[in-house]
Amino acid sequence: MLVAAAAGTVGIARLSAPPRPARVPLATVPSLPPGVEADLPATPTGYPTAGPGTFAVAEGRSPVRGYDGPLRRYRIEVERGTGQDVHAFAAAVDAVLGDARSWIASGRLRVQRVPGGAAADFTVYLATPVTSERMCAEGGLHTERYTSCRLPGRVVVNLARWMTAVPDYGAPLDVYRTYVINHEVGHEFGELHQSCPAPGAPAPVMQQQTYGLDGCVPNAWPYVGGSRYEGEPTDGV
Repeated sequence: MLVAAAAGTVGIARLSAPPRPARVPLATVPSLPPGVEADLPATPTGYPTAGPGTFAVAEGRSPVRGYDGPLRRYRIEVERGTGQDVHAFAAAVDAVLGDARSWIASGRLRVQRVPGGAAADFTVYLATPVTSERMCAEGGLHTERYTSCRLPGRVVVNLARWMTAVPDYGAPLDVYRTYVINHEVGHEFGELHQSCPAPGAPAPVMQQQTYGLDGCVPNAWPYVGGSRYEGEPTDGV
């Protein structure tokens, strides 16, 4: 939901691909001492609220998805000790970003997942609330351990939101998961926040749906019925 240094313009069926950002190293993310991982606190739902700050990387490559435009390559990393399989998370992200209702529908970019060690434009992380807050804070974003965020070259998905969505969201968990991927990756592609167009209308994917729907109904996709679906830009990012 929070984003730093977003750039680009929002337009109907348009998406400008910004220059490739340099990969931001994770060396400054504090790690817990060896042996702590097994004793991390868990919420009543069973997922840990903190982790060691080290990540497993999904190997292999996805097919190139999209129709035309520059190829945006991404990596997938999952914090160790979360109980989440890195390849299952990678498959979920691949399915969202490769869907014809996602950003590739613009016809102005293509996407592909690449393995660790390969050149990538950005990385999608799944991290515990404590680790995600640390990572986001490196870019000046304070998530209160609640929201996800995007920094240049980093999309950080908060494990708590991935596991439970938000109260009163009004749609199945898979819909929220699809939304959060499209929303945060949308920032990586230069998209800014938008508002609810009208009560009862679908929420734009760039609306901050984690904070509430403002009368709209949940929507996880930037393209609806084959057309770019948007609301009015909001102040800031």
